[in-house]
Amino acid sequence: MYTFQVKNLFIASALVLGMSVASAQDGLVNSLKVNASEKSVESFKFTDVINLANTSIKNQGSSGTCWSYSTNSYLESEMIRLGKQPVELSQVFSARNAYVEKGKNYVRMHGAVSLGDGGELHDVINMYKKYGAVPQEVYSGLNYGTTKNKFAEMSGITEALLAAVVKNPNGELTPTWEKAYAAVIDSYLGDVPKTFNYKGKSYTPQSFAKEVVGINPDEYVEFASYSTEPYYKKTMMMVPDNWSFDLVYNVKMNDMTAIIDNALKNGFTVAWATDVSEKSFSWKNGVAYVPTKKFDDMTKEEKENMFNGPKEEPQITEEMRQKAFDNYQTTDDHAMHIVGIAKDQLGKEYYIVKNSWGVTNDYKGYLYVTKDFVKYKTTSFMVNKAGIPTDISSKLGV
Repeated sequence: MYTFQVKNLFIASALVLGMSVASAQDGLVNSLKVNASEKSVESFKFTDVINLANTSIKNQGSSGTCWSYSTNSYLESEMIRLGKQPVELSQVFSARNAYVEKGKNYVRMHGAVSLGDGGELHDVINMYKKYGAVPQEVYSGLNYGTTKNKFAEMSGITEALLAAVVKNPNGELTPTWEKAYAAVIDSYLGDVPKTFNYKGKSYTPQSFAKEVVGINPDEYVEFASYSTEPYYKKTMMMVPDNWSFDLVYNVKMNDMTAIIDNALKNGFTVAWATDVSEKSFSWKNGVAYVPTKKFDDMTKEEKENMFNGPKEEPQITEEMRQKAFDNYQTTDDHAMHIVGIAKDQLGKEYYIVKNSWGVTNDYKGYLYVTKDFVKYKTTSFMVNKAGIPTDISSKLGV
């Protein structure tokens, strides 16, 4: 996930400077530091309505792998829901396998497709289905002395390698480039274990996925909302990081929150992809909403108090949502994990969202996001099909 912004200026700068997606991840986080108010925590009074079980907060470090962290967190909550002891799954194992598949696709597409760290929620499910899963303790991806992911150098080298392959200097591609590409990745992230021991038993990644994780990848359904496409049909997810060209179910804007609400009320958490490079998204204060005024039209006092207590929001329409998407005002920045619902002191509902940027914000790694923000800025989300409302499920045929 990760079409970086601050807004289009940051995209252009990254391209001009040859900035890696890993570095752009740092740029995105740093750009949000100014989105904060001094008295936010004391100005909000949140009360949990639903708070589903989830595992500890992680930190993706200097890597654009939010899609893997959020969706693996989601799978860990699915293990809890199924009555299993949750395992911290290796996020980098999912990412590593996606990088290999992405590289193959990049070459087949003559370089005319997204590359880098970015990905989508479905990438974790697709890699789980093909490669299996391993615990974090078996494959951390920290292979050269770092304590957190730092992928910029690896990204630069793999991008250069694939660029050389696409130029096809031999006039015909050899079978060796795929081995060379995977070897570069593995030299940074570590060799993928063919077998490993976990709690006294030997597993392969495939047998661990089947016997320990125990989810069925075919049960997960991904959604988006485009007013330009037929509703309740599958359509292409129109974002650059959909490198695998997966199709998603297209639903109406209000269906998105209806599905999320129904899933949460029935014990299912939700993997969520969205635009976070908004002045009304505060990582520090752990709050996101849609303001009634554009930031440039606000007074100095209004800007200073953006996150000091509940605020009114405009009525979000499908036309507003689609226009923001088409104008690149809504881009595919980040992925997180929706784990519950809370109310503020005025009775307004927010989603409780688990992030993967560590525990440094006001809510120790969590955020409270309004439903209007989710309607306006969501790029995609994923639920277990059993969490979809019956009427919508019938329209989709799932």
